[in-house]
Amino acid sequence: MALHWPMLDALLGGTSAMRLIREKLLPRQPREDKDDYEYRLSTATLFPALARTVGVMVGKPFSKQLVLSDKVPQRLVELAQDIDGEGRSLHVFASDLMYGLIAFGFGGVLVDFTRTDGQIKTQADEKTSGVRPYWVYIRHDQILGWRAGKKDGSTVLTQLRIAESSEVEDGKYGTKTVNRVRVYTPGAWELYEEVSGTYQMVDRGETTLPAIAFVPFYGRRIGFMRGVSPLLDLAHQNVKHWQQQSDQDDSTRFARKRLLVASGVDKDKMNSATAGAGYMLSLPENASVAVVQGSAESVSVGRSELDALEAQMIQTGAELLTAKPGSRTATEAANDAEANKSDLQRIVESFEDALDQALQFTADWLGLPDGGSVSLFKDFAAGSLSEASAQLLLSLQQGAVITKETLIREQQRRGILSPDLEPAAELEAVAQEGPSLGTIGDGHSQ
Repeated sequence: MALHWPMLDALLGGTSAMRLIREKLLPRQPREDKDDYEYRLSTATLFPALARTVGVMVGKPFSKQLVLSDKVPQRLVELAQDIDGEGRSLHVFASDLMYGLIAFGFGGVLVDFTRTDGQIKTQADEKTSGVRPYWVYIRHDQILGWRAGKKDGSTVLTQLRIAESSEVEDGKYGTKTVNRVRVYTPGAWELYEEVSGTYQMVDRGETTLPAIAFVPFYGRRIGFMRGVSPLLDLAHQNVKHWQQQSDQDDSTRFARKRLLVASGVDKDKMNSATAGAGYMLSLPENASVAVVQGSAESVSVGRSELDALEAQMIQTGAELLTAKPGSRTATEAANDAEANKSDLQRIVESFEDALDQALQFTADWLGLPDGGSVSLFKDFAAGSLSEASAQLLLSLQQGAVITKETLIREQQRRGILSPDLEPAAELEAVAQEGPSLGTIGDGHSQ
């Protein structure tokens, strides 16, 4: 899984992050010298297809507030307003978690409890002291390793190793980062800290839960504790676009430049010659001068290839929203809407199940029998790839990734708008119409 993470991190970090990763994602061309490569790298810009598509996909299920079932105990309903003890509600926390799953394909939630060292004896003690269960988002790259086994027919964790880092005081004013590893086993934990390049145990303790209160979450599940981004193909296409865009910029730069070529002229005299609109060349008999310039045709071909690649990226991203037939149960056979779901809807359903498990661990910490369940908005599947890509195109335009004119042309190409429509004229007509009814006074231009 980790092989893909540097690429995904760079793409999500934007142009600056892509430039920092240098030749890993923008290889040096054959016989390209250092100065030329540095110039090409410094002027390369990223088309943010992956980052924008991740944002669109995460926004779909969280466009409406998540709903807690009636079975969720009142104590958990209260905790859901600040589920991580840092002020984030369950809705906001889950949205951040979903972003990591769509982007990287894997992550998890550790349901921890405020350390009490055996001082809390009753529920009244819990309330007065402020101790409580809380959720910790564990990123994909924090999980160092695990062991698993079978319990009551189910696969469960028997060990989990999580990387941590924290800032500690260093001198009177400074701070420094300390690396730590926390090791969980059922009913116990150990904390190791890096000291002079080795890790030494600095703390340990026991928990009242007989299990490791960690719930894995997946983008595209490939096995227990293993997942990949559902947009991994789009990420590779985005890297290809980054490379081809740089080649296109380079080609355009040289196509615009003119190279003066002379024959029959003494080399020393040519070295001192100056060319320009205000100059005249004095040539010896039988000498000639010509101008060599790059072909504009190659620039046009490169632009067409980029346009085609951008269309492929839009289609790849839109596939997550397209309803697809899945394995159908007897009940689903009578309900096509239930059987034909998009990949994103299936991811959201798995996400809900994992949230339910985290709620149950929270209830277990409090000695409650049932944690209840969570529901997310899932009515966003598109009936066809054209419809799905149309939704994504609109989101890309609203996110300032593509222009309104490009949006119209792409909708024409998909048969959604009439091919006879002239984009420039249509945009001019829209501008002359003024703001839509109901938008005046809402901050829209008039």
